Amino acid sequence: MVTRDDALPGRDAELAVADRHVVLGTPLKGPWPEGHEVITFGMGCFWGAERIFWQIPGVHSTAAGYMGGWTRNPTYEETCTAQTGHTEAVQVVFDPEQVDLDVLLKAFWENHDPTTPNRQGNDIGTQYRSAVYPTTDEQMSAVQDSRARYQQALTEAGYGEIATEIRPAAEAGDGVFYYAEDYHQGYLHKNPGGYCNHGFCQVGYDLEAHGQGAAKATLPEA
Repeated sequence: MVTRDDALPGRDAELAVADRHVVLGTPLKGPWPEGHEVITFGMGCFWGAERIFWQIPGVHSTAAGYMGGWTRNPTYEETCTAQTGHTEAVQVVFDPEQVDLDVLLKAFWENHDPTTPNRQGNDIGTQYRSAVYPTTDEQMSAVQDSRARYQQALTEAGYGEIATEIRPAAEAGDGVFYYAEDYHQGYLHKNPGGYCNHGFCQVGYDLEAHGQGAAKATLPEA
């Protein structure tokens, strides 16, 4: 992982994006409705990851971007060098009154391989690392519990250890989610035949089979 001192410097100007989500019609940058929450996921290429989340009822907005690194307003080309420190990420804005965070976590865990450090299939590099960046203490607790439950399921099925980076959004690199270039936003809606390597992976995230108490009895928190 590149250090802050060795990362590319980037730029002050933000990359331009559309005002509204191409699928949901909601603001891409906010302001968000009262009571809505934000969480960011990294699960390999952000094209397919974003499409997974915008289809979930209760999700208000999604955006493709870069998070967890040091370079200010990085470009896609810069991020692909692994010299910015970022992972390709999807910012998810959701209404907790309409969708439980566990629904989002289920989509996250099941649709990529969290056991392969810095890799999703043929996409290799720190820019493809698995990551979750919660924005509240309650989200962090839920994410850690979900990690323990899913690790139990993976272990029972003979799979390896979760390598997902889990840290508060404010402590992920410089703590900023940088929006990716506009052509990345809603990419698979604009390009239905575009590249996507996401889909059900390994084992299911089953709350009933792997309850919080059972998971904590066998696994430490992340």
